[in-house]
Amino acid sequence: MLGPPKTRCLDRPVLASLEDLMPAGHFYRHLDAALDLGFVRDWVQGRYAERGRPSIDPVTFFKLQLIMFFEGTRSERKLMETASLNLAHRWYLGYHLDEPLPDHSSLTRIRDRYGLATFRRFFDRVIQLCVDAGLVWGEELFFDATKIRANAAMASVVPRLREVVDGHLVDLFPPNRAEAAAGDTPGEAPGEAESGGDADIPAPTPLRRSTVPAEGESLAEASAPASTPPRWDLLEQCRLDPARPPARGYERKSDWCVSATDPDAALMKAAGQRAALGYHDHYVVDGGRARVILHALVTPADVMENEPMLDQLRRVQFRWKLAPKRAVADTTYATAENIRALEEGGIRAYLPLPDWDRTSYFGPSRFVYDAERDEYRCPQGEPLRRETAKYTERVVMYRAAPATCNACPLKAACTTSDAGRLIHRSFDADYLERVRGYHATAAYRKAMRKRQVWPEPLFAEAKQWHGLRQFRLRGLQRVNMEGLLVAAGQNLKRWLGATGWGRRHGPTGSLSVTGTPNRVAHRAVLGSGSPPGTP
Repeated sequence: MLGPPKTRCLDRPVLASLEDLMPAGHFYRHLDAALDLGFVRDWVQGRYAERGRPSIDPVTFFKLQLIMFFEGTRSERKLMETASLNLAHRWYLGYHLDEPLPDHSSLTRIRDRYGLATFRRFFDRVIQLCVDAGLVWGEELFFDATKIRANAAMASVVPRLREVVDGHLVDLFPPNRAEAAAGDTPGEAPGEAESGGDADIPAPTPLRRSTVPAEGESLAEASAPASTPPRWDLLEQCRLDPARPPARGYERKSDWCVSATDPDAALMKAAGQRAALGYHDHYVVDGGRARVILHALVTPADVMENEPMLDQLRRVQFRWKLAPKRAVADTTYATAENIRALEEGGIRAYLPLPDWDRTSYFGPSRFVYDAERDEYRCPQGEPLRRETAKYTERVVMYRAAPATCNACPLKAACTTSDAGRLIHRSFDADYLERVRGYHATAAYRKAMRKRQVWPEPLFAEAKQWHGLRQFRLRGLQRVNMEGLLVAAGQNLKRWLGATGWGRRHGPTGSLSVTGTPNRVAHRAVLGSGSPPGTP
């Protein structure tokens, strides 16, 4: 029998409590019982005045950030709109049905008040939970980075004001005009300015105006000479020193143009894609089965992926008291500096070396090095003797005799230079040969297969489930806060799965990808045995 139409009677008051309406086995019940966020109140207590209007509970702020992560929400305005309608969100936040939630604009002010240091402490606190649960192995570390678009369009890119002003001043006052004006000074003979008066007296050395340390400056930095710049901390500043000299043969576009919308974003371009503004998100992932992220750092896109590697490694070793045996990454990280530091530290560098033989001419592998004579032998058996050493580039140059090289029948396949074939040998060639020897081992091949299913899916998870294809915030400090919250949430998912939640789905299915890859893919990549690092 067809039933009657459903009548709408929604203005009838109902006596019910939010506690009774919340299901017993709901995800947010488990999250609230497992994770006590009361520690954040002690962290931020010093950032508030003793008097004034009471603030929003810091625990509520971080709970809202976790809801935003697990629900995959991209907007804080949308977050507050959804939380006000969702009974589970209200229960987790501790707000009753008739209690208004904070305004979305408050979250921005609270985030700026707490600063990046608070978010770093929160990320480390989640890692500590994973360490206490036995989810961190520590004997193998994976390094990787991904490109993330900035919340800025290419139309916002403009020339830097400094370059525009400098060029305009050069046009107005050319150097030859200034010299001519100096030489035409009335009453001054030619050459008098160079030889007369105080020209031979050196200029006085500028002194510091005060020996009292400024705010945030140590006494050692205050008493140091003005010409000695302090050490640049990449992990603290999240970028390279803007005053660093340019690389040889390379000109940074970020020196000439900047985005008016997000000045910290840099131009980047992926294969097959158009140029865009963005950042690099760097991960250090533990080799254990849980794939815990041990360090996360967001830098402008003009920072190469391999540059923060050593700083991140030392940070992870010191902070978590780890002694890794292997470091695994792709070819981008295989610089001589990284390899030397890893091998000297007793860590095997499982890094694919660049293939320099992919040219139409004889590659370096066709030349044999004779350590006793300190020379190379070409395919024809002729010597390439040591010519000079470039200490700034840490290479030794070996060159063949021009007469011998020009008369060689294989010259067309070797070089086009009439000065003789030139070979560069790194100061760290012994370490490079040691790493090249790893490539023939089964452990290295296993590590390369494992790399495909350890760090790379974490980036895919962050982009697909948690909206990290593009940052929603702007500015280097704020995008680091956003990146740290996503990385902390990914670790929190692994911790929740290991501490009672199991393999059940979370909000929007976001917890269905917390474990290792599926069994079929896992066996195909690693083999039939269990992976190392099983806690």
